[in-house]
Amino acid sequence: MKLCILSRNTKLYSTRRLVEAGRERGHTVRVLDPLRCYMRISNDGFAMHCRGRPLSGYAAVIPRIGASVTRYGSAVLRQFELMGCATPNPSDAILIARDKLRTHQLLAAHGIGLPHTVFGDNPDDTGDLLAMLGPPPHVIKLNEGTQGAGVMLTEKPSASRGVIEALRGLYAQFLVQEFIAEARGADLRCFVVGDHVIAAMRRSAPEGDFRSNLHRGGSARAARPSKAERAVAVRAAQVVGLGVAGVDMIRSDRGPLVLEVNASPGLEGIEMASGVDVAAAIIDYTMGRARPR
Repeated sequence: MKLCILSRNTKLYSTRRLVEAGRERGHTVRVLDPLRCYMRISNDGFAMHCRGRPLSGYAAVIPRIGASVTRYGSAVLRQFELMGCATPNPSDAILIARDKLRTHQLLAAHGIGLPHTVFGDNPDDTGDLLAMLGPPPHVIKLNEGTQGAGVMLTEKPSASRGVIEALRGLYAQFLVQEFIAEARGADLRCFVVGDHVIAAMRRSAPEGDFRSNLHRGGSARAARPSKAERAVAVRAAQVVGLGVAGVDMIRSDRGPLVLEVNASPGLEGIEMASGVDVAAAIIDYTMGRARPR
């Protein structure tokens, strides 16, 4: 079957591994830059071209859409969906996952544990907003930040207010969360494919930092999630609507707390740490949902 991978860079590890795994299974795989795809939308049908040529006959599409092109990339993915292509991560689910506030609201509504979170807009309410959360340390996150960028730790009320005022001056959207000290700068990445956690790694922050993201110098090793952690990871992915997701959580005194549900999780760190062929699992799951075109 014909498979499309939406990615702006064919040299990225994750993109290369998906291409390799797809071709090893006998599929025809093509990588398309979503920004070079353009669409015709009509009540008599949908069409799409890339670099002057029509795109047709694809049974499935795997999105690897970066945060900077979320809006246009999700529109391209939606067009593929309307043209009958299967996808592990629908366009609407990607839009939800990229909005931390919306994701947290949905997770909380379904009873999934997460750090206590506050959100507000008016500067006059900052004092009461922080009082709703409790005393520092506080973690302040940009609503659409990725890979640990835009995440700050403040240890005094004055510092929290200062960062909040600065972000509001930049018209940035952000969340403020409690700091979970017992996590000791480590988190758990559970890689969900379908109804299963197929791989997991424990990420630890580098000395002098509290962010465990590998892009921020964190280290990773294979982990064995508990039954409860696996259940939370799968449920979180389902609530957001993702078939493939990297669910980040921390181990707290009140159980696993979800930090983020990533719609385009990298494969290099998880494959290296766990030894699991994650790319193959994604291909098998995706093509198992596809119909020959």
